[in-house]
Amino acid sequence: MTSHPKRWIVLGVICLAQLTVLLDNTVLNVAIPSLTRELDASTADIQWMINAYSLVQSGLLLTAGGAADRYGRKKMLITGLALFGTGSLIAGLADSTGQLIVARAGMGVGAALLITTTLAVVMQIFTPEEQPKAIGIWSAVNALGFATGPLLGGFMLNHFWWGAIFLINLPVAALALVATVVLVPESKSPRGDRPDLLGALLSTVGMAALVYAIISGPAHGWTSDRVLLTGTVAVLVLAAFAYWENRVPYPMLDLYFFRDRRFTAAVTGVVLITFGMTGSLFLLTQHLQFVLGYGPLEAGVRTAPLALVIVVLNFSGLAAKLRARAGAPSAIGLGMVLMSAGLVSIASLASGGYAGTLAGLTLIGAGTALATPAMAHAIMSAIPAEKAGVGAGINGTLGEFGNGLGVAVLGAVLSSRFAAGSLPQGLAGASSAAERRRVIDSFSAGLEVSQLVGAVGVLTGGLLAAALLRRAERADSGVVVAQ
Repeated sequence: MTSHPKRWIVLGVICLAQLTVLLDNTVLNVAIPSLTRELDASTADIQWMINAYSLVQSGLLLTAGGAADRYGRKKMLITGLALFGTGSLIAGLADSTGQLIVARAGMGVGAALLITTTLAVVMQIFTPEEQPKAIGIWSAVNALGFATGPLLGGFMLNHFWWGAIFLINLPVAALALVATVVLVPESKSPRGDRPDLLGALLSTVGMAALVYAIISGPAHGWTSDRVLLTGTVAVLVLAAFAYWENRVPYPMLDLYFFRDRRFTAAVTGVVLITFGMTGSLFLLTQHLQFVLGYGPLEAGVRTAPLALVIVVLNFSGLAAKLRARAGAPSAIGLGMVLMSAGLVSIASLASGGYAGTLAGLTLIGAGTALATPAMAHAIMSAIPAEKAGVGAGINGTLGEFGNGLGVAVLGAVLSSRFAAGSLPQGLAGASSAAERRRVIDSFSAGLEVSQLVGAVGVLTGGLLAAALLRRAERADSGVVVAQ
């Protein structure tokens, strides 16, 4: 395999396209008060503004990856940028909650295409030797988008009206669109299989139902009719999807991938790493604002060191060199041990101020810089090159699943330890300073237990993924020796 002569420039274009999606994943959160006030949005409206984007995106990831493999990854990247830009324009000019919800759903379609095609193109233009470093940079941009979304949103809202947080996507999407047309090479599967339309429908409905059940659990109760119904639909539809994919001659997702130990190990790691990290950071933002008293923008600034560490380690190449020297199993194991230690540091030291949180964020950032690119590379390298889009879809789907599961489960752990439901509600019912102090201490104790549960999840995922990958490498070397 030969590398593309302009591969690093193309990587920059791809990262620019990816950044537009990642910023929008978090930027809306800081605009919720403005949207509530200016659009007269109800709580249900706000939930659908957020969920319409995430549900459509997570439901379509596998389908988008399959379409990219069949019809061309460059075509799907261009389509994704056009849809995302159009949705951003409609969202920025919306004058009702209904228009904004529809626009957000359209942006979710574009986001699914962008997430799958960017990683697939990386695998096509770089040699196997350069892929780990390229994926590390791609992962660092993910972290950068996660961290800068709230900061950018806070800045825009301080100077402009709420629609600006969507319109800021337009110049970025337009620049990425022109650069994609000029620079990104076309690639697609040479096999030309028939489109798996039923598989696409089943995977979309099943994943959307599953994610909806997970994000509805904390608000409506895990035994509520809504959660039980959508959860049952998700299980039945995904079972039908697996049955269909195992029998159709041209499957969108070949279930034989799961027989590859490298693939299984990486899948396990991705779910548990996102479970622990996203859920714990979700709780950490509450700690920074409710317990330590920071505003949304200040809280965003204080979580930024996590992304800064990831960016520095991956853009400098230090993380890639360490991964190459240690090997994927050791890099994943060490990375997730560092992440787990960071979560423990936050849980045990955060009550004393920001110093313990900063130490924890630094450890989490270092661990993420090591483990996340290694797991993404393990997934992509275990899948045939012609199925790179589907591989990227799997990686994205698992990440979305782990994100939702982490917020739901760790949020449920917090709720079980803090009976008041939320800290503002608890403080509102306090009649004295001593009672307010007890409410805050109870909330902090619940956060500590939740962070420790997240740490256990991350550590378990790291040890399990490392062990499975090491067994896979030994099995592969045994085959080579036998030949």
